[in-house]
Amino acid sequence: MAVEPLIELRDVNKYYGQSHVLQDVSLTVHRGEVVVVIGPSGSGKSTLCRTVNRLETVQSGSILLDGEPLPDEGRGLARLRTEVGMVFQSFNLFAHKTVLQNVSLAQIKVRGRKREDADRRSRELLDRVGLAPQADKYPAQLSGGQQQRVAIARALAMDPKALLFDEPTSALDPEMINEVLDVMKQLAESGMTMVVVTHEMGFARSAADRVVFMDGGRIVEDRTPEEFFTAPESERAKDFLSKILKH
Repeated sequence: MAVEPLIELRDVNKYYGQSHVLQDVSLTVHRGEVVVVIGPSGSGKSTLCRTVNRLETVQSGSILLDGEPLPDEGRGLARLRTEVGMVFQSFNLFAHKTVLQNVSLAQIKVRGRKREDADRRSRELLDRVGLAPQADKYPAQLSGGQQQRVAIARALAMDPKALLFDEPTSALDPEMINEVLDVMKQLAESGMTMVVVTHEMGFARSAADRVVFMDGGRIVEDRTPEEFFTAPESERAKDFLSKILKH
């Protein structure tokens, strides 16, 4: 695996009022690496994910993408959002646009592609996530799992350097979760750099290069899935795993 860092967080601190939600967080994600972030609710996982494309600003510390500090605003920020794609819990699709239009829109508006080129790329990506036949439907005609796969295709359409996933399956019915995780596993296998906040331990075990366990705004452990799941070092991680792996 390449040892080139793509995303670096250095001593990052984030507050909401008095609440210290990220405490001296340092994390390096290498190109082509899949890092899964887990931990109890309120541990700072989603906030960490959202700081990487500046959906959340930080009070201190630095975040680098490809060795460059994240831009503050304006065009640089718009470019950052294309280079670091994000897939949320809620699908954020435009209800009045077809699936194809949803995937093509930002390609045309932000990347400046011609519509026919954008549509061609969109159809390729919809095929990749198993939704080519749904291109002309509207989001409301799709299941939640299908909508989330459209959202993944839309993020991929910008040819990002990395993809962030903020609990992408938590709003889905159980039978739809696997269809989304399968697409994410395929992306991982294709070499996409991914930071995934999730409660899906099976995905963490099978697809992650590293598991980062957070608690109380800090990174408590950062290890391979094998090490983390078989022999967690901290009492906090042991306690967490005993609660979620029982079932």
